[in-house]
Amino acid sequence: MFARSLRSNRDFSVFWAVQALSEVGNAFSLVALPLLVLHTTGSAAQMGLLTAVAGATALLTGLVGGSWADRFDRRRLLMLCDGARLVLYGAIPVCWALNPQIWLLYVVMALASVFETLFRITYVTAVANLVDKEQIVAANGRLEATNAIAYIAGPALAGVVAGFFGPTAAVAINAGSFGISLVGLAFIRLRPTAPPPADEAGSRAARAHDPRSGFRVGAAFLWHTPVLRALTVLLTVTTFLSLGMTDVFIYHLRNGLGQDERTVGYVLALAGFGTCVAAAATARLRRSWGFGRCWLGAMSLCSVSVLVLGGTGHVSVAAVTICLYSFGMALAGVCSMSLRQQVTPDHLLGRVTSAFWTIHGSLAPLGAALLTALVGRLGTRGPLTAVAVVFLVVVVAAAFTPIRQRHPEQTAGRLPQTRPTDAPPPREESHGDDAEARR
Repeated sequence: MFARSLRSNRDFSVFWAVQALSEVGNAFSLVALPLLVLHTTGSAAQMGLLTAVAGATALLTGLVGGSWADRFDRRRLLMLCDGARLVLYGAIPVCWALNPQIWLLYVVMALASVFETLFRITYVTAVANLVDKEQIVAANGRLEATNAIAYIAGPALAGVVAGFFGPTAAVAINAGSFGISLVGLAFIRLRPTAPPPADEAGSRAARAHDPRSGFRVGAAFLWHTPVLRALTVLLTVTTFLSLGMTDVFIYHLRNGLGQDERTVGYVLALAGFGTCVAAAATARLRRSWGFGRCWLGAMSLCSVSVLVLGGTGHVSVAAVTICLYSFGMALAGVCSMSLRQQVTPDHLLGRVTSAFWTIHGSLAPLGAALLTALVGRLGTRGPLTAVAVVFLVVVVAAAFTPIRQRHPEQTAGRLPQTRPTDAPPPREESHGDDAEARR
């Protein structure tokens, strides 16, 4: 029933198609930019520093991005972000054709990260305005599965393009993908954002000129929802270590195992296959195992995979472990995002999403720079072993929180909803039926 309804939803179908093409472009950038830095500087630390710069600007954008997604027209915000990234990424191949400048990559990545973060926040909220509540899980599954497929084809194609034409050609393809997304978004409609309760609407004018208030509202909701509070804290730890992992994978394959660009692309494509399988299997696994077992099992798999990767000298073993790592990260990520959408009211979804990503990503830029610097100095084995141990500690800690529950959305749905700090206490409501309907 869900699949037929989604197929008949023209706006969702267009959104789904253009975002799938856009993700293929993003997958090109995932491979091309680190390779471009490595070709230009030969430094793993420079790769990590570039990732850290992008992460830092994403963190700052997260403080205000949620308020914008909840307050302004979401379709126009998505189009603005695509147009800006088209121009920014398009500047790289133009500059490299004239006179390569490594500083341009830092400028582009810093600015592009702003629009990328705003797009990601608005993207999550837009899904709720494209489909009915009972279709959200099916829509998320379809989007995540096709995005994962894009990350199978994209890295392999990017490796081939970079091998024959250079990394800048792959960056140009990424820029073009944002143009495709921009055109497609012009042909869809989103339902208006659900209005806030009267108590929040009454206090909105007082907060209109304080961009930090949106972050405070989202953070307060996370704090007063125990399972989201636990996820936010633990993901702050894992994201500190995982943001730079793609750079580490590429460095390990190129410098540690002596593989060429095409092999790097093929291995990252296999990682995309792991993500695809996870996205397709998440709904069934969560129905069978429940949230707790899925999330804890996924993070345990990541720990074991990273440990094996650090000790292997065979590219085939490295490819399998990277695939399993991607499977685990995707399974945990889809479960986490769906749970957040289940328990968050629509008028707060942008702010809660923004606060969630901002908090758990707050230390990620430092982590990316530190991890890649250690890998460049010590090699991959020691740092990856340390990462595996930390992931295992996260699993043990999560087992003592509401994350371990089979259906934490039911418990979270019965909690009183968080209110703005300057609003009067609302009447206590139960959101359990709404959370269950989304499932």
